[in-house]
Amino acid sequence: MDEIDGGVIQVEALYMKAYELGLEYAPKLVLAIFTLLIGLWIIRGIGKILQASMERSKVDPTLIPFLNSLTSWSLKVLLFVSVASMIGIATTSFIAILGAAGLAIGLALQGSLANFAGGVLIMVFKPYKVGDLIETQGQLGVVKEVQIFNTIVISPQNKQVIIPNGAVSNGPIVNYTAEGLIRVDLTIGIAYNEDIAKAKSVIMAVMEKHEKVLSDPAPFVGVSEMADSSVNLAVRPQCKPEFYWDVFFDINEQMKIALDDNSIAIPFPQRDVHVINN
Repeated sequence: MDEIDGGVIQVEALYMKAYELGLEYAPKLVLAIFTLLIGLWIIRGIGKILQASMERSKVDPTLIPFLNSLTSWSLKVLLFVSVASMIGIATTSFIAILGAAGLAIGLALQGSLANFAGGVLIMVFKPYKVGDLIETQGQLGVVKEVQIFNTIVISPQNKQVIIPNGAVSNGPIVNYTAEGLIRVDLTIGIAYNEDIAKAKSVIMAVMEKHEKVLSDPAPFVGVSEMADSSVNLAVRPQCKPEFYWDVFFDINEQMKIALDDNSIAIPFPQRDVHVINN
């Protein structure tokens, strides 16, 4: 009977302890949850206001998503620390735990941290920006977005290519847009018995008539090679980067038509076979 009474007393003691803890921490927990929800809502609002402000101030479009994301995560970390402090978790201990967890996560995610560092370097030194035509890591395309960890480019085949920023910042970057113009390298061959000066004049006229070929710097035609079957001419029109493929295909087609109209032969490889009868 004494054992039953003792067990009842222990249960009542535990119940009273739980009741006291509930009275002490329940308001704090409710307030912390309320603060967390309101805080997340405010952070989202700050993000929208910050983005709209940067767009009105004509901040580089490359920086807007990066700064917005960085600000959002920084505010969220501060919010979580504040909520933990409201519940009663020692902030110093919590920060120490976060530091240890951050170290462990950092060792496990070295590649991601390298990509983050690469993103910061890209933002600071700006080797390219949104809208630039670049070639890096074996990929060619127009920059659509620069994120914290990755750069997104759209290839000429309209494919979305995601390139890690760590690899980009540590490798060669070819920016075709930075100088405001690009040279289109073309080669066309004419027969050895054709008039080189006439062929050059015909090709030059084709480039000068094309509306997307720049007059300054002027287009160029010159002999580049004495090949096996032809005299190869280097054709070098220049244009704005966004018109590269238009000029590439148009000039190739129009050169062929113009040379045919002027009876200038474009040779193809030939082989003479001599048959000897014994």
